[in-house]
Formats: sequence, structure tokens, C-alpha cells
Amino acid sequence: MRLVFGLVLVVGLALAGFAVYMAQGFISQTQAELAQERAARAKAGPLVEVYVVNKPLAYGDPLTPDDVQKIFWPQNALPDQIFTDEALLFPAGAPGPRYVLRQMEKFEPLLAVKLTEPGQDAGLTSRLARGMRGFAIKVDVASGVSGFVQPGDKVDVYWTGSNGDSEMTRLIETTVKVIAVDQMANSDRSTTATVARTVTVEATPEQVARLAQAQATGRLVLSLVGSNDASVAGLIEVDSQSLLGIEQQVVDAAPPAPRVCTIKTRKGAEVTEIPIPCTN
Repeated sequence: MRLVFGLVLVVGLALAGFAVYMAQGFISQTQAELAQERAARAKAGPLVEVYVVNKPLAYGDPLTPDDVQKIFWPQNALPDQIFTDEALLFPAGAPGPRYVLRQMEKFEPLLAVKLTEPGQDAGLTSRLARGMRGFAIKVDVASGVSGFVQPGDKVDVYWTGSNGDSEMTRLIETTVKVIAVDQMANSDRSTTATVARTVTVEATPEQVARLAQAQATGRLVLSLVGSNDASVAGLIEVDSQSLLGIEQQVVDAAPPAPRVCTIKTRKGAEVTEIPIPCTN
């Protein structure tokens, strides 16, 4: 009996020791994971609740409260113009909903640059800066850079026409912003080039007048400007003579012939001219 009791005691102590060992291992692992999580949170910084879309939205779609939800976002990595307050995203007494200006995917943050103001339409008027106007330029496959011009690009505008003696091409506007191609104002990049018939640019009223006069008197051609190109081109003008290396020669006029003054005398039927000095 004593032997059985001693055996049970030994087994119990062994099980207790194993349980303590397992508990210590679990506690150590939990503490290590907790320390890692705290280090990750300290590195990421505090989190802020921001609004994101909960489904894909296309250009021109109205934004409703059912289309958004809140998620946590690192405070030190917040994009500019992000929405964190529902009262700013959906203001009370707004004349209408906001509309999507750029295609958005699920869980993409809502930014003010991708939405219209409440009640504002998603048309071209919402894309024009203050004091700017929209002007349509007629293009084809050659003058429209083979269809690679997209909304949001910047272009130089060249005019080709006649200056009286020969044909000439001149740079008339630089780094003009494109806001629409045909009837498409969506700035999302297309994977295929589309040959457009009109390209609408953003310009000042004075630029619009110059472009209208140039389009009425000649042909306009667009040239794409690089996205990171901040240079401004100067006066560029080429005519057919300079293109072919033709130099215009000026022929000196021949000196005028000396003036000869005469007097006529008649002897019977014979008339004779006698030279005399010119008096006037």
C-alpha cells in the first residue's frame, strides 16, 4: 500500500513539474509575442481611423454612406486630403452627393482630390482650376501623338501655316494641361492608345484667344511633355526655307541711267536734237 502511495506521489509530482514547465514555456512565448507586437506598434506609431471605399467605384459614380467604411491607418503615413470625419465627407444640408473623379478599388482611402465637392457634377467644369477655361483642339492620328495623349498629360502646341512667302511652324503654347480626350475626362491610364478627334486643354482666356486664332488660320499639332519635365521652351520657329537651308539672295538694283536733255531744231523738213545741260 505504501509502495502504491509512493508511486502515485512520484507520478503526481512529475505531472505537476511538466505542467509548470509547459506553463512557463507558454508564458514566455506569449510575452515574446507581446513584446514584438508592442515594438511593431511603436515603430508604426499611433493609428487613426480613416474612410475607405468598401467596393470598386468608377468615374462618375455617386458616393453614398453605404459605399464607405472606417479602417485604422498609421498616423505618420496619412495621405494629404484624406477624410477622417464623416461630417466633412457627408456634410449636413449638402445640395447633392459627391461624385468619383478617379476609379477607386476596394479599401482604397478616400481623398478629396478623387471626389467632387458635395453637389458638384463630375464633368469638365469640376476639373478646371479657378480662372481657367476649357478649349477643344481638333487632332488626328498624327497631330494627336498617335492617340497616346491622356487626361492629365501636358503638351506643347505648335502652329503650322503660311507667313506669306513660305510655310512655317511655330511653338505657340507650352506645357498646357489636357483635361479631356474626346468625351473622356477620366484621368486613369488606359492600356491601349485611342485615336482622338478632339483634345480639350485647360487654358487662360488669353491662351484660348491665341489658340482659336491659330486653329482658324492654320493647323495645330500637339507634342507630349514628360511627366517630370519642368523646363520651359523658348521661341521656336522653323520655315520651309530655313528647313531646307535656302538662303534668300538680294540682287542689287542697277544704277539709274544718266539723264539726257536735248533741244529740237527744224530746218525745213529736217528735225535735229541737240544735247544741252539739264536745268531741272
